[in-house]
Amino acid sequence: MPMPDPPPTGPHRTPTGSVAPGYFDRLYLDQADPWDYATSPYEAAKYAATLAALPRVRYRRAVELGCSIGVLTRHLASRADALLGVDVSDAALDQGRQRCAGLGHVTFERRTLPAETPGGPFDLAVLSEVGYYLSRPDLDALADRLAAAVVPGGHLLLVHWTGPTDYPQTADDVHARFLADARWHRLDGHRVPDYRLDVVARL
Repeated sequence: MPMPDPPPTGPHRTPTGSVAPGYFDRLYLDQADPWDYATSPYEAAKYAATLAALPRVRYRRAVELGCSIGVLTRHLASRADALLGVDVSDAALDQGRQRCAGLGHVTFERRTLPAETPGGPFDLAVLSEVGYYLSRPDLDALADRLAAAVVPGGHLLLVHWTGPTDYPQTADDVHARFLADARWHRLDGHRVPDYRLDVVARL
């Protein structure tokens, strides 16, 4: 999976240590698809594994946190009656809206995590390639907000690249945070050479 330049330190981090929103704005202005979401065979295989890991055939109300340009969003749209995609970059969201044009049950909103995490209720939340951009305090805050937003019995799907980065956390840090949280119960998961995937249910 090709990686863009690592996020810079110093003023390009938020006061809590998360990667600053401006980093993503610059990425999408420089490259329409900086991670090759739309063309990478690696991404296509990961999306197929993500959909296959969903415990239910269909969900009533789902949210994708960090939806980027909407490639995974379009796949998830076939599994939900209503789907909300959120991202911090307007440039990415514009592409997502174009990609999902005609899908009336899919909406997009610009939001910064964790402060603007949607309140739900959701029976599915997807956190794919997002959690490691957050500092531990912000990840803790996101976990609290997701625990409130996902209904009991609802699912949270975590997918993160396991290669080296200069991000605040690793994939294992993010997944360990949720797997150790007593509010969630692990249903399934696996690790492949480049990423790990875990599905947890809200207790």
